[in-house]
Amino acid sequence: MTEALRDEPVEAEVTASDLVYEGRVWDVRSDSFRYNGAELVRQYVDHPGASAIVAVDDDERVLLIQQYRHPIRHRDWEIPAGLLDIDGETPLETAQRELVEEADLHADDWQELVSIFTTPGGNDEVVHLFLARGLRPVGEAHAREAEEADIRVEWVPLQDAVTGVLEGRLRNGILSVGVLAAAEKLRRG
Repeated sequence: MTEALRDEPVEAEVTASDLVYEGRVWDVRSDSFRYNGAELVRQYVDHPGASAIVAVDDDERVLLIQQYRHPIRHRDWEIPAGLLDIDGETPLETAQRELVEEADLHADDWQELVSIFTTPGGNDEVVHLFLARGLRPVGEAHAREAEEADIRVEWVPLQDAVTGVLEGRLRNGILSVGVLAAAEKLRRG
């Protein structure tokens, strides 16, 4: 039974779609659509999607970064991630680019972990998570600005990151799913 359990795509008839707000990174849309015999209206963030990386070194430590996030007014712990904002770039290529840009690292081994809907009631964002192994530094550090200018980087034992998630000390959703999925994938071999 559990193998058959999966999210199901639905093609609801969209009768109108209006751009409510056009942003630098994402937009806000208002859609009118027919579903289950009713005419409904929903507003949501129209998001390009993202890729995120769980970078685990040979000592089973995971790379975490901390940076300021204004909507939550926290410097939260995260894993490297970035938007799917370059035409023609695959989620894996985005992950590889972001690992260089945010962590100054290349990885020799890439494995797909999971893809998640971050907030399906409020946006259409899909984040593709990858496990990166065989890490090595890039030749020159990437220049960082804005919120990334004071990124804090820590290598944390993967099991400590799992504990931090389970104890509620690490609350970033992408980090949570990423470290839990990576720990389980590595446990399974």
